[in-house]
Amino acid sequence: MRLPAIVRVDPENEFHTETQNVSARGVFFYLNRTLPAGTRCEVTLTFPPHITLTDAVRVRFTARVIRVDAPLPSARIGTAAMIEDYEFLKSTGSSDFLSALTREVGN
Repeated sequence: MRLPAIVRVDPENEFHTETQNVSARGVFFYLNRTLPAGTRCEVTLTFPPHITLTDAVRVRFTARVIRVDAPLPSARIGTAAMIEDYEFLKSTGSSDFLSALTREVGN
């Protein structure tokens, strides 16, 4: 499932990307740098209405990197992370979270 996402390793390291796959237990995304296995990260994304069958739902996962796919030359690095915890985020006042996140990823 491809969804715009923000991956935060710490306050100084935040990356805008797109998930390639999301399940109840894990998430896979590409980055321009390697996150070593065992690295904890936060992944924030919005599940759109066609997935939730209701309103868009913004979620933040706490995850731990469990696999890093070696890139091809000049390719992005595939990162698999196991979801350890999650929280649903409150509305920011905008009824269209997906558009807001998409604009944020585009910057």
